[in-house]
Amino acid sequence: MSGSLPFYQKHHRHYDRGYRNKETASKMSQYQSSSSISSSRYFAGSSTSATSSSRGLRLSGLEESRLSPIPKRTKPTYLAVDRENQIIGYVVPIFRGSQEFATGYSDTEESRVRDMARRDLFSSGLEMERSELISRKEAMRESADRICLNKRIHDKEEHSKRMNEDSLMHPPEFLIKPRSHTVWERQCVRLHCTVTGWPDPRVVWYKNNVAIESIANPGKYKVESRYSVHSLDINRCDFDDTAQYHVSAMNSKGELSAFASVVVKRFKGEVDEYLPAPRRASTQDGPVSEYGINFQTHIVDKFGVSFGREGETMSLGCTVVIYPALHRYQPEVQWYKDDVLLSPSKWYQMHWSGERATLTLAHLNKEDEGLYTLRVTTKSGYETYSSYVFVRDSDAEMEGAPGAPLDVRCLDANKDYIIVTWKQPAVDGGNSILGYFVDRCEVGTNHWIQCNDTPVKFARFPVTGLVEGRSYVFRVRAINNSGMSHPSRVSEPVAAMDPADRARLRSTSAPWTGQIIVTEEEPAEGIVPGRPLELQVTEATKNYVVLSWKPPGEKGLEGVMYYVEKCVSGTDSWQRVNTEIPVKSPRFALFDLAEGKSYSFRVRCCNPAGVGEPSDPTEATTVGDKLDIPSAPSKVVPIRNTDTSVVVSWVASSDAKELVGYYIEGSIVGSNVWEPCNNKPVNVTRFICHGLTTGEKYVFRVRAVNAAGLSQFSPESEPVEVKAAIASPAPPFGISVLECVRDSMVLAWKQPSFIGGADISGYFVDYRDVIDGVPGKWHEANIKAISERAYRVSDLMENRKYQFQVRAANMAGVGIPSLPSDTFLCEEWTIAVPGPPHDLQVREVRNDSMVLLWKPPVYQGRDPVNGFYIDIKEEDAPVEAWRSVNNKATEKTYMKIKNLKEGEVFVFRVRAQNKAGVGKTSEVTEPVSAVTKPGTNEIVVAVDDDGIISLNFECCDLTPDSKFVWSKNYEEITDPSRLTMETKGNKSKAVFNTPGEEDIGLYSCIVTHTDGASSSYDLSEQELKRLLEVSHDHKFPIIPLKSELAVELLEKGRVRFWLQAEKISADGKVDYVFNENLISQGEKYKMNFDKSTGVIEMIMDSLTPADEGTFTFQLKDGKATNQSSLVLIGDVFKGLQKESEFQMKEWIRKQGPHFIEYLSYEVTPECCVVLKCKVGNVKKETSALWYKDGQEIKADEHLGFTEGVLKLEIAQISKKDSGVYEVVLKDDRGKDTSTLNLTDQGFKDLMNEVFSFIANSSTPLKITSTDEGIRLYTFVNFYNDLLQVTWHYKDSAISFSDRIKSGVVGEQLWLQITEPTEKDTGKYAIEFNDGKGGLRRTVELSGQAFDDAFAEFQRLKSAAVAEKGRARVAGGLPDVVTIQEGKALNLTCNISGDPVPKVTWLKNDREITSDDHCILKFESGKFASFTITAVNTSDTGKYSILVKNKYGTESGDFTLETTEGTPDQGVTSYWTDPVGNVVFGPNTPQEKIEMQKRKAKTPPVKMKEDKKERKSEEPEGEQKNKMKVDDAAETKASDSADQPEAERTQPE
Repeated sequence: MSGSLPFYQKHHRHYDRGYRNKETASKMSQYQSSSSISSSRYFAGSSTSATSSSRGLRLSGLEESRLSPIPKRTKPTYLAVDRENQIIGYVVPIFRGSQEFATGYSDTEESRVRDMARRDLFSSGLEMERSELISRKEAMRESADRICLNKRIHDKEEHSKRMNEDSLMHPPEFLIKPRSHTVWERQCVRLHCTVTGWPDPRVVWYKNNVAIESIANPGKYKVESRYSVHSLDINRCDFDDTAQYHVSAMNSKGELSAFASVVVKRFKGEVDEYLPAPRRASTQDGPVSEYGINFQTHIVDKFGVSFGREGETMSLGCTVVIYPALHRYQPEVQWYKDDVLLSPSKWYQMHWSGERATLTLAHLNKEDEGLYTLRVTTKSGYETYSSYVFVRDSDAEMEGAPGAPLDVRCLDANKDYIIVTWKQPAVDGGNSILGYFVDRCEVGTNHWIQCNDTPVKFARFPVTGLVEGRSYVFRVRAINNSGMSHPSRVSEPVAAMDPADRARLRSTSAPWTGQIIVTEEEPAEGIVPGRPLELQVTEATKNYVVLSWKPPGEKGLEGVMYYVEKCVSGTDSWQRVNTEIPVKSPRFALFDLAEGKSYSFRVRCCNPAGVGEPSDPTEATTVGDKLDIPSAPSKVVPIRNTDTSVVVSWVASSDAKELVGYYIEGSIVGSNVWEPCNNKPVNVTRFICHGLTTGEKYVFRVRAVNAAGLSQFSPESEPVEVKAAIASPAPPFGISVLECVRDSMVLAWKQPSFIGGADISGYFVDYRDVIDGVPGKWHEANIKAISERAYRVSDLMENRKYQFQVRAANMAGVGIPSLPSDTFLCEEWTIAVPGPPHDLQVREVRNDSMVLLWKPPVYQGRDPVNGFYIDIKEEDAPVEAWRSVNNKATEKTYMKIKNLKEGEVFVFRVRAQNKAGVGKTSEVTEPVSAVTKPGTNEIVVAVDDDGIISLNFECCDLTPDSKFVWSKNYEEITDPSRLTMETKGNKSKAVFNTPGEEDIGLYSCIVTHTDGASSSYDLSEQELKRLLEVSHDHKFPIIPLKSELAVELLEKGRVRFWLQAEKISADGKVDYVFNENLISQGEKYKMNFDKSTGVIEMIMDSLTPADEGTFTFQLKDGKATNQSSLVLIGDVFKGLQKESEFQMKEWIRKQGPHFIEYLSYEVTPECCVVLKCKVGNVKKETSALWYKDGQEIKADEHLGFTEGVLKLEIAQISKKDSGVYEVVLKDDRGKDTSTLNLTDQGFKDLMNEVFSFIANSSTPLKITSTDEGIRLYTFVNFYNDLLQVTWHYKDSAISFSDRIKSGVVGEQLWLQITEPTEKDTGKYAIEFNDGKGGLRRTVELSGQAFDDAFAEFQRLKSAAVAEKGRARVAGGLPDVVTIQEGKALNLTCNISGDPVPKVTWLKNDREITSDDHCILKFESGKFASFTITAVNTSDTGKYSILVKNKYGTESGDFTLETTEGTPDQGVTSYWTDPVGNVVFGPNTPQEKIEMQKRKAKTPPVKMKEDKKERKSEEPEGEQKNKMKVDDAAETKASDSADQPEAERTQPE
């Protein structure tokens, strides 16, 4: 808008003179004209005064904008300027001699002037001059004070607008309210209003307090909002639209509503069905007060959707045509970006040439992306045009680096810190962004300083360390693992100044000249400041916390500064944060806090007088991001828009806080490459993605962004093909009645002329009754769409008149309804003749013919329809010109009308007949011109080289949605068994699968979504016969082959190449080609050609490396030719050559003794392993040698070979049998060898088979009891030490312990459960591992089975305890003891038993007692000793020891014999070790021991045979130290001998 605004209007963003009415504009123009004259007078007078009082200084006004043609009243100024227009001070004018300018004086000043005038009469000139000088000074001082005060007020308001956005906010206000309307039915009405408010109000229209959804009623309501003008269009009003409407405007400051009523009246006469809709209020015709004319504005030569890259320059321009063109009149041209008015700056340059408006974007940045609007305003209204500009990221300096951040802004500016905010980029370079660096630069310098040492992820950062009073600009850079982004566009300059300090300043914007001195209020001295007020945490992240507070309320404390203290929650330890430099402003940012900890904060004031009391502490604040990353959007839905754009909509992120907007990305299906669709976040949930490739399929995804970061991507959308958008179809027309009964009518109609670019999915029918010529209310006849163009409307009333309307629907929606039909009476038809045919269609229009199709009538009459008549006439001919095309009725529902005049326009109709006669005529078709359209093609029948017959049709006018529809006898072909349809590009082919008589008929093809492209082809019986002959002729030139060239091996490794032809004559020839060289019969190649069978073969004795290549047989039989090739190269050839050599060697091998079946093994049921092989071609002299690991193990020079089988049996296989076994057959004709590897895996496989036999031989698990517990066991036929078994309890492997053990005794495998309890009940199993599935035997140890086993265990245990506790003589006594008289005898034996047994000694079966001669002792309950101090002949006899307790009695005997005449050899003593071995005592003389050793060979003491045998089996060293005389041990050994073999403990 041209011209400058006074300061009190500048803060209104939406101030626009265009919204004033014309009368107000006229008054303002007159006022401005008069005020400009007064201003010029004032300047003349004031300039003179200034010159006389300011010593040559001249007074000048600030320069006015020259762009506006409307004169404005110049604002007076009191600034003194020099000749270069530089401001040097204030000049206060002297108001005298004019009442017009005396209004600036106060009453006191006026009285002072009158006093001066009175003194003028009586005082001298000197006194008068002195008095005048004093008055002048006082007036200048007061005038300067007023100027300074006004300036301060203006500056305060400007500062408040910049620093406190809330001062701009105000609730909605209706400048123009909607007015009520009364309209006729079927007319359109528009309600509009003008609303102001900040933030921009959200406007919603209501009907009877129900919100109006224009999307749900696209044909009924249309809501528009442009530049604070809001409108509601109601299309084709009916009685239901009579209601009270109100519009509600709401923003954060409040809500306001305005009401209007709409009354719809019924017009009882003919009225135009399509009355024009009202025009926009801004473009209504009306006289222009200055010119008396109406301006018509047209914007042509428009700019389209534009794409740029950062750093480039872009120009947007439109040509504006205004009629009539007045040279003196210029429109107001404005540019908007995202509905925000643009002003000229270094980024935006605007130019208006009188015809063309241009906007130049210098050095593009992503901030420039958005919707640009050109608005051209004239006195008659305004016109606008909008288009989108996309700005892509510039190339990164390092590959993979992210895009630059954008929209850097400064908030909450103070003396020592500023909060910088920005928006995250859409492109992260393929790696997640690690954070951002903030840079600052002082205005006037080019030195950038990085503000943060570590990257911050939060898109907001407080910058500290600023110098008070200086201005700064900021920029932001993003970083990821690949590198650093380009810096963002710099922010607007911002001064580091506390808003409170700035408000208290009393200076003006003029340079200081010394003419006016303004001082600040002196601070109070000696007063310690009070507590800060209203301390709070305004922002908290994991990187920093921002505090804000208010200064203390006392006045005169301008020098106050602040100290900030923190305290960890739960403690009373306060720590000062800024210990060195106090804070000047009531804002502070704290860094380096521990994330996750909670802190409290407080602030103290300080000045030279001291430090004040702390403020109240804040609530505990946990360090961490309070703002969460938004959740991912959902339900992304792409919709076709244009051939290069797609409309993408989505469901907004749930519970997102401080949402900045959304980024959209698109990817071609299958490419997995995602490209951003927008580089500036959009804060809506619907966006048009431009710049896409036509015909490609895209998927889209969306993510949300706020200061905390970017959300996860939404799920991918469904693929959408980029092509022109579809629209709802036009209304159908030609509604007619096909049948009528008492309560229903069958309607028919014609397809809309425009279907909207998509197939029509269905139709909706409405009906209304007509009473006395007055139509009623419309009712829906069908809720679900119908696909046919005929429908039966039911539930009508007989003998009542009705009107109908039809709407068509497609993918884009439901179109507008058709015109109401004629009025039809609902009464039952009783006529005998048929009703009218319907759905007439004209196809295959040519210069002299066309095809007419129709559908039979719904109403048959009394008899079935038996034929049709077609009538024709020229379009302009009278009704009498109708003539019949066919004199004889046709039974078909189609007819080709021939012999038409080229270029003539025809119409057609059809009549049906039955036995009663000819019925009603159908509706007349639309006029059709008999002209073949350019590019029209016909169906072409073709037979390809394979003899395949096909119908081919080509169309040059295809659209992306076009389809080829093939029909037979004008009925669409849906069965693919006879015809196969193939479409590529603009060509379609119908291929006959197996042509035959069933395929005779009239074939046609029509292309949808074209201007009637169609053609037909009549396949008659004669034509089919001809095509079959051509097909056969095409097939015949090729000699058919039963089999292609193949290769096989014959005996002796010979190679045979062969193929077989289906049919070949006696003149057939064959050429044999190898690697493009012709080969012939010879020593190497033997050829054979059997023409009767068609078999062609070539035989080679062997293959050599030179034979690697391609073999080809070329056949020729007259004109027919064929060939077949076989490629033998690489691995294929090597494999064939190797097989050939092998076959040759096999043949040679079989000439002597050889193996028919090579060496293998089998396992017998007895688990014996038998190695066997089968031999052939042997004779008597043939020998067979067996080897294991190269050593011969068996040889037989004269084998019988009765069965030709050699065997080697391994009875009990073990690891030592592992090895490589070999059999060699040889005689004078040669030898043959067979090897079997039974090592590693081979031996493992063999043993697994053995284990399988063992497992299958196992008996079912049984339960038995022992004195120790319960034992589970099974028997196998053969046990092998390598067998692996696993015991299971309740399907889990048992972990063995001292209580549960397993083992093997012979062929018995057992599991012993010691001291069983109820916990041991359950299912037990033994699993045999055979390397395959294994075998498992199970038994249930529970219930009665457990009870019986447990009872038996208790019995055996008791018996074992009794046996164990029975009194025993554990140590044996010698049978006979021979000792010399006079010597001492000492015998000691071990006694066992529980309880301790009673010991009794007997001599000759009589009890003896201990005395001095015979000492009897029983020590420790274990050792019983028998000592005779001096043996004499009376001691000779049989001695016995008897031990007894409650469990039993046992005795031991020995015989004592005495000798005479032997020298004294000391004391002979015997004692037994713990196992019952009798040894000599320590005091036995050595000679006695040596003698006993000599007697050991024939011991004098009689011992049992088994003792002697065991003693003789002992090692010699043991015999020197002991002898076994323990009868108890003998008894135990004899008991054990009754048991099976010694138990072998099975490894776990």
